[in-house]
Amino acid sequence: MKKLFAIVALVAACSFAATSNVMAQDENEAAATEQVDSTAKDTTAAEAAPEEAPAVVEEESESLHKVLKTKFIEGDAGFMSLVALALVLGLAFCIERVIYLTLAQVNTRKFTAELADLVAKDKIDDAIALCKSTRGPVSQISRKAMMCLNSTEQNDIASIERTINTEAEVQGSYLEQHCSWITFFIASAPSLGFLGTVIGMVMAFDTIEKAGDISPTVVAGGMKVALITTIFGIIVALILQLFYNFILSSIEGLTANMEEAAQELLVMCVKSPKCKK
Repeated sequence: MKKLFAIVALVAACSFAATSNVMAQDENEAAATEQVDSTAKDTTAAEAAPEEAPAVVEEESESLHKVLKTKFIEGDAGFMSLVALALVLGLAFCIERVIYLTLAQVNTRKFTAELADLVAKDKIDDAIALCKSTRGPVSQISRKAMMCLNSTEQNDIASIERTINTEAEVQGSYLEQHCSWITFFIASAPSLGFLGTVIGMVMAFDTIEKAGDISPTVVAGGMKVALITTIFGIIVALILQLFYNFILSSIEGLTANMEEAAQELLVMCVKSPKCKK
């Protein structure tokens, strides 16, 4: 858990550093553009005419990275950094869940078949060792059941069934851990975008009040901030929702495996000579 928060903090710091670099690069490019414009004014009209065509070609061949950077700045970099932070933190939790659920998946049928063979041969200690050497929630549930079966006080079928159900609930809570944070960032990303929309509208009306005019050029700046922040917020929510749906499907698959294994555990425990009928 501490490693996860350390990674999240590092990624967040990198995100803010990248935002500062983007703003600095934009300022440098603006200064360079002003210098080129002042130089171009000193040239003659005949010399400026041939150089106009390459400039148009250069503008058309702008990379996607440069376009996104420009839109990020136009959407107010200070406010857009909050949307970017929601994306970074949300992806950090999503990646952590994907790794955890991927490592928790095992061949349940093969594992239960090996376990049933050991129980049938009355090798309960070997069965416990097999459960300890296997990862995933199914092996943890099986280990608890085998420990009950190997004991002298809780080796009745009622105690074993109760132990299996309790451990299944615990393992299910482990599978759903941190999912609430993912849903929080899914909801907060478009909310931040809508907040940018409201702020942009306030800026637009403030500009109208100061200028005393309602022409499109007066309100264009505030409206641009409103639309860009909304678009980026919705995009972030869609990306996180895609990861979240994959996580939910993985949890459902593991839950189904746990239910199937629980039924087979009860059957093999009933057949064991150590189980009190």
